[in-house]
Amino acid sequence: MRHLDRELHGAGLGLRRALLGPLLSIDQGQLEFLEAAPENWIGVGGRFGKQLRFMAERYPIVLHGLSLDIGGPDPIDTELVGAVRDLMREIDAPLYSEHLTYCAAQGHLCDLLPLPFTAEAVHHVAARVRQVQDIFGQRIALENASYYAQTHTDLCEAEFITAVLQESDCDLLLDVNNIYVNAINHCYDPVAFLGELPLERVRYIHVAGHYDEAVDLKVDTHGADVIDPVWALLTLTYQRIGPVPTLLERDFNFPPLSGLLQEVAHIRAKQHDRVRARLEAVS
Repeated sequence: MRHLDRELHGAGLGLRRALLGPLLSIDQGQLEFLEAAPENWIGVGGRFGKQLRFMAERYPIVLHGLSLDIGGPDPIDTELVGAVRDLMREIDAPLYSEHLTYCAAQGHLCDLLPLPFTAEAVHHVAARVRQVQDIFGQRIALENASYYAQTHTDLCEAEFITAVLQESDCDLLLDVNNIYVNAINHCYDPVAFLGELPLERVRYIHVAGHYDEAVDLKVDTHGADVIDPVWALLTLTYQRIGPVPTLLERDFNFPPLSGLLQEVAHIRAKQHDRVRARLEAVS
């Protein structure tokens, strides 16, 4: 199985089993790529396995991990890493990404928990990322995560992310909604935060909706439409680094597929707007 073009571009959608049936029948030009959680597909055969492989023939599929526990105290699960590597090869996935969090400590904790923003944590995580990259034989991307309780810090969040990426020499999966959610919850300026990140390392972007628990508390749920301030932050990101590949996440409360494709089309329109603006600037 080989794609003519494995490089990510354009606008994509998170692949969920609830969406598989409708996605099988859409016009191929409505999406440029997909993203799937490998834990949900490793070893899957039968009808779902055939459908995954059919989708992989039509689109590049990025694998986005949920349980690698890149920042945890337990040894890296090399069996899981090997299984992910094998799935990547099977579907010709161009990239693996994971959350910059931990999710296990002598057993899985069923959540993505924040890491302390310390130099010690930087060295710990970077060594684990390098181990995973050595097994994969390629760079991975780490996602800036949402978090709700502040752990011990010697560094600010942007400094911590930057240091991990530099020491491990990996890429960044920039989650724009997480920036917005964290900015509200922790009272900082999302635009200033964006400017502090190593944007030259961005491989692709996530946008999603969230839940308004209160005026000053937003929860990153992926269960609602993207709101205007997040769209505005995406536009600003494109102004700074160009129309990099961008994926819409939706995990539940699914509208009709046509509604999700409208949001994907909105991403694509913003990308085209940025390309036009660049061309006008040099003409």
